[in-house]
Amino acid sequence: MSVALEAIRLTKRFGKVAALRDCDLALPSGRVIGLVGPNGAGKTTLLHLAVGLLDATAGEVRVLGWSPRAHPTLVLSRVGFLAQDRPLYGGFSVADTLELGRHLNPRWDMPYARARIERLGIPFARAVGTLSTGQRAQVALTLALGKRPDLILLDEPVANLDPLARREFLQELMGAVAEDGSTVVLTSHVIADLERVCDHLVVLVDGRVRLIGDVDDLLQQHAFVVGPAAQGALHDPSVIDSARSERQVARLVRTPQPEEPHVDEDGTTVRPATLEEVVLAYLRSARERAEVA
Repeated sequence: MSVALEAIRLTKRFGKVAALRDCDLALPSGRVIGLVGPNGAGKTTLLHLAVGLLDATAGEVRVLGWSPRAHPTLVLSRVGFLAQDRPLYGGFSVADTLELGRHLNPRWDMPYARARIERLGIPFARAVGTLSTGQRAQVALTLALGKRPDLILLDEPVANLDPLARREFLQELMGAVAEDGSTVVLTSHVIADLERVCDHLVVLVDGRVRLIGDVDDLLQQHAFVVGPAAQGALHDPSVIDSARSERQVARLVRTPQPEEPHVDEDGTTVRPATLEEVVLAYLRSARERAEVA
């Protein structure tokens, strides 16, 4: 498997706070990868380490086979990065912003960048600071894609966008990925967005990987089970998360997914789990373990 981004016992501390703790992962090339976790899980820190904005406290991160700090010229020209706050020069026109991209990036594709902005109907003469939130997000994405990168890192790219702008943004992203075959790592709190575009998933909690794999494989490995409250086995290690009411108990179980939903003789319902149920179960179970500790 070709690896686009690899972390090896990666640790990053800010004073006494550990944002990443002995984090190990290998993200495959040519995929759209969802990176999900609660606030403070280390998602943004991982991306900043991957583009050399931070130094690791311990361990290492390798991007396209290289260290971004030791070999920045080999890495950064091949990586498109869109930060969470989508920093742009508000006083620059859209045309000036694209021209800046041309000066800063040796692989810059100006015909592609201009054609993309024109297709989106964004005026070249408008100052970036006067654009709508969705238009600014598309300009920022154009800067990232105009580099013709092998790896695209997007930190909450659809945050603060309305539903229509969010969908248009993701559609544009997927079109660009299909055209170029780039690898994308995308962070988001909106599981529906990840389910729509991602084929690989990483759940990061408290600076460590809790779950990783192809989305289809992860769904095949889990089932949602609802049965009578009198049932035991709540401490079965295959039970990732459970919620009990007076009459029944619901569990997310790591077990082969049933081909079809069915009801057992004792009234237990077993059905395929959704991606949202899988992600939330791992987040809740990690939080509960932390509270107990």
